[in-house]
Amino acid sequence: MKQILYKSTRSDSTPVPASRAILMGLAEDGGLFVPTEFPALDIGLSQLAAMDYRGVAYEVMKLLLTDFTEEELKGCIAKAYSSNFDTEGIVPLRKADGAWYLELFHGPTIAFKDMALQILPHLMITSAKKNREDKEIVILTATSGDTGKAAMAGFADVAGTRIMVFYPKDGVSSIQEKQMVTQKGDNTCVVGIRGNFDDAQSSVKEIFGDEALRAEMAEKGFAFSSANSINIGRLVPQIVYYVFAYTRLLANGTIDEGDKVNFVVPTGNFGNILAAYYAAQMGLPVHRLVCASNSNKVLFDFFTTGTYDKNREFILTSSPSMDILISSNLERLIYHISGNDPEKTAGLMQDLKEKGSYTITEEMKKGLELFRGGYADENETAEAIRRLYEREKYVIDPHTAVAAHVYDRFRNDTGDATPSVIASTASPFKFENSVMQALGEPSDLPDLELADRLSEKAQVAVPEAVNMLRTAPVRHNIVCDRDGMKAEVRRFLGI
Repeated sequence: MKQILYKSTRSDSTPVPASRAILMGLAEDGGLFVPTEFPALDIGLSQLAAMDYRGVAYEVMKLLLTDFTEEELKGCIAKAYSSNFDTEGIVPLRKADGAWYLELFHGPTIAFKDMALQILPHLMITSAKKNREDKEIVILTATSGDTGKAAMAGFADVAGTRIMVFYPKDGVSSIQEKQMVTQKGDNTCVVGIRGNFDDAQSSVKEIFGDEALRAEMAEKGFAFSSANSINIGRLVPQIVYYVFAYTRLLANGTIDEGDKVNFVVPTGNFGNILAAYYAAQMGLPVHRLVCASNSNKVLFDFFTTGTYDKNREFILTSSPSMDILISSNLERLIYHISGNDPEKTAGLMQDLKEKGSYTITEEMKKGLELFRGGYADENETAEAIRRLYEREKYVIDPHTAVAAHVYDRFRNDTGDATPSVIASTASPFKFENSVMQALGEPSDLPDLELADRLSEKAQVAVPEAVNMLRTAPVRHNIVCDRDGMKAEVRRFLGI
């Protein structure tokens, strides 16, 4: 099998194997790791259609994580995708209102982040052994709501690791916050910050880039890594579920092998839809990748104009995991459409840092042909929830509703009848207040009473991830300003 290496988006530094890229999280020059080439799927899609999720995961991930042995990789996969998911199929596909909903929320924290964050700790510990890393790995992560809980659920009490999560104190749903502040694990720490997600994410990147702090940590036996989607170990497992979705459509007779499909993905940080783009680069037959944004439509504007501009009002919405103005993973796409030009990419990222915006060239725009953009405002999001329930008695969360609205508009505007898969990124129980409001139901009840009402409405059992909050004590109650984050890191590590 061909060896796939990873290099930075911002320089011609020496490429590293997958395990090293996973351990580092971020390249030393501040760039993101990308594969030096895209390997082609080496097994027929019809053969993959006969496999379960674990089988497909191995066949996809072995092509990208080439320095992992078969035993190592299959071991990581087996530990990640088992009884911790509430359905044997791991990722069900449900047809509703002319589209297929890929339910990515059946893991322990009821959000799509589980698909990658249940396996990342195992990939990271394996990577540490392979690289003879003897330092304690410190996972430092900013979250817009879902990554934090999913990362902690994955890393809690994993030997040789600590995990620290920063989240915007007033920028996540009530259930999301409860999930984080009740997290068990002696190696976990959660801090709310007075600010938005972009503040948290930018500060985490600055802490990562603090060479003096890194040196001090190394002396004390610590090494930073990341569980954010900037880590290639997050991105690779996400490619799997797009390939899996295609093979399920093949298995149920919706498509024939080689037919193209559309993927509609609600995204703020761009990692989820980038994984679909990577799947297409590996040979998955994709017609369109529809990027769905909420009112913070910085990505929609980028795909429409070629200019990325974060200089705008930050809007708090009912889909808070997409309330993002700096889409970190877009840097990887910029690198690819620039002809893998690190100098060009670094220049554009510098423009973003200094001016808050950048504009790609006409030549680079040609690389966006696979993509289409759309957005939904708050009223359209609520209407999408209400409409799908009235038509199908199927309840979706606000993020999925953004995608549902964008897909309806895309289908109406283009007449595109290609079979389409909508990435359903979270359980409606994670955003029960917004969902119940959209359905015209009382929403000013206590969280867990609201969950019971939603269960009756949706005819779906309350997930265990929510049920357990009924008795879970609060374990984390620290709140700080953005400029106090580094001090909190020091306190957590005792340095």
